[in-house]
Amino acid sequence: MEDVIERLQYKIKDPDLFRLFENAFANTLDTTVRWKGFAWENATQGLETDEDLAFVTTGDINAMWLRDSANQILSYKPILIPSQRPDSLAALFRGVINAHSRYIKFSPYCHAYQPLPESKIPQQTNYAYSRNIVTPPYDRTETFDCKWELDSLASFLQLSSEYYNVTNDLDPFEKYTWVDTVEIILNAVDAMRVGTYTVDGHIQQPGYTMTGQTNRATETTSNNGHGNPVVGHTGLIRSTFRASDDATIFQFLIPSNMMFAVHLETSSEIMYELGTLRSWQLANRMLTMASEIRAGISKHGIIVHPQFGAMYAFEVDGYGSQNLMDDANLPSLLSASWMGYVDPTDEVYLHTRKFALSEANPYWAFGDVFNAIGGPHLGPSKGWPLASIVRAMTSQDGSGDEIRQELRAILGTTDGLGLVHESVNAHDAKDWSRHWFGWANGMFGQLILLLEAEWPDLLEESYQ
Repeated sequence: MEDVIERLQYKIKDPDLFRLFENAFANTLDTTVRWKGFAWENATQGLETDEDLAFVTTGDINAMWLRDSANQILSYKPILIPSQRPDSLAALFRGVINAHSRYIKFSPYCHAYQPLPESKIPQQTNYAYSRNIVTPPYDRTETFDCKWELDSLASFLQLSSEYYNVTNDLDPFEKYTWVDTVEIILNAVDAMRVGTYTVDGHIQQPGYTMTGQTNRATETTSNNGHGNPVVGHTGLIRSTFRASDDATIFQFLIPSNMMFAVHLETSSEIMYELGTLRSWQLANRMLTMASEIRAGISKHGIIVHPQFGAMYAFEVDGYGSQNLMDDANLPSLLSASWMGYVDPTDEVYLHTRKFALSEANPYWAFGDVFNAIGGPHLGPSKGWPLASIVRAMTSQDGSGDEIRQELRAILGTTDGLGLVHESVNAHDAKDWSRHWFGWANGMFGQLILLLEAEWPDLLEESYQ
């Protein structure tokens, strides 16, 4: 880490840009990796195994989100090297993968979890537990919050495959419970592919339902926890909640289905490499499911917009209903090329990108201070720097002007605090949320390393 920062110090000419990189890129390692250690043997304190574990928070909330922690750690993929040392970055990757695996086995439909017993970190109280009715029920001593978000499981698969692709290290997947966890994921997801109705019109029970006592519509679901009806046998997977932790309107959330399909494909390679009959059968099952999801997206997820032409919808239900918007949280439609679902020059993607970055997107925040995609989590007119980072990462502007624009925009949203915030009012740079948001900071560091590799000249410019 120190070597990377020292190297970039001589390449980034704008002092404010370098200072933001220096603060942001190290933020996860410095402030959100709350614990790194080893699993106990048979859950017995004091008897350690060689299984790496880690507990990584989002920042100012003392719980471990699958999605956030995976993305925070993945920010360090550019500097990951193979190592068996317990204090290495590779060990941290393994620790997060193994922790995720344990959490998913606890409650595969949940998204945020309590500190592991081995860490001896006090548990965080979530008062929503007593106000929510979740099926299947979960243990609050293990799970912090339980919203079914398909991207959470996709994040585990992504972290696994990215680690393996860099290190060629099969040990974490062979020695522990990774294969069992993937099978649990596939079974959980299959239970969320069912339609609302049986063939004779009865209500079909999905794998997960949730109702919440709340004053926010985005914190609960309709129809006694089942959500709005969907058609079965579309190939698509229901996601009760979005990556923003907000309830979906139509449950076939296209960005999350995209991400899940991609990482079923990438992580199936690990299954094949494990070389057992069971792993090969699971790999084939994963690839079949990914193919069905892709077919479902092509059939139900592409619509024709009167202004932008053929583009991806954000959510659909299989009946023909569609929600046209994009959200700053990842996965998003904007990030479809970055996650590897489509080529960045794909025509449908480019139409979708143009839509997402325009006033046609109901959650495009625009004003005299900041212009970026936001979302219902914090409401209209609140742009997220995270979306600006993704916009820069997915830019196909050969002049580099779009990237320059986003770098200036991000620098203008820090309010002098030297870190990337969660959201910023499009009209007031001092009206922002979360002073400590590890995910966005990590991704900003990742953006700078991407520019070093592909657009080094941009780092030599001033953004004042």
